[in-house]
Amino acid sequence: MNSSTLQYHFKEPEKLLSDFVYCFSSLKNVSECKEGVIIPNGKIDLLLCKTTDDRFFMVLMGLETKPKTMPQQNISMFFSISFNPLSLEYILNVPIAEYVNSGKELPENFWGFCEDDLNDFEDFCNKASRAIKMHLNDIVDERKRNLFRLIFEAHGEISIKELSETIHWSERQINRYFTKYLGVTLKMYCTILRFQKSLEYIKDGILFPQLNFSDQSHFIKDVKKLSGVSPRELFKNDNDRFLQFLVYSKK
Repeated sequence: MNSSTLQYHFKEPEKLLSDFVYCFSSLKNVSECKEGVIIPNGKIDLLLCKTTDDRFFMVLMGLETKPKTMPQQNISMFFSISFNPLSLEYILNVPIAEYVNSGKELPENFWGFCEDDLNDFEDFCNKASRAIKMHLNDIVDERKRNLFRLIFEAHGEISIKELSETIHWSERQINRYFTKYLGVTLKMYCTILRFQKSLEYIKDGILFPQLNFSDQSHFIKDVKKLSGVSPRELFKNDNDRFLQFLVYSKK
């Protein structure tokens, strides 16, 4: 697979939605990525997909905690809303704990989306933004908003004790919140965020830890757990198979 055949677009949400939405994105010519690997990114993706035989469907993906090969539905393209976890309670109004490393197909016409929305990425982003605002709960628990802001700002390098003391929410309540809505512990979620931040350095050929890993072996172990390969193999990216690595955050 030649990465030059992929057509990728990325757009940040407006500031009002930034606590809830990470980005909008699109990827075309996906069917050529026969050996593509999806790696965890800490986001909840709502995908509008079209297959090579023109089937249209929508799916809500749970968190990924391990690498997995591309689905076998022969997807040719998709548009995506990548949600931050806070959206589960305040926009989507649904936990996804049971869909860790999987997903669920959404009903036809979910939020008014249809196959025609795949014709223009900008129009899709605008329509998605309007739908999100329509479903956004006006009353947000500021402890939860601050919880995720702190976690994201630290790229996962923050202890539950520090979080608890800062936002005045017990450690037990924090972990219960994560397991209820995301199906993973806070520790696991922070590991994923730290791994994602490490991709910045690995992509530039920096194959030793720049973050708070205890040592090189710990760094290698975490990278292997979440990507399936060593930092060196990830950097090489043979056959351009790590799709998220190829289109790594343009923010």
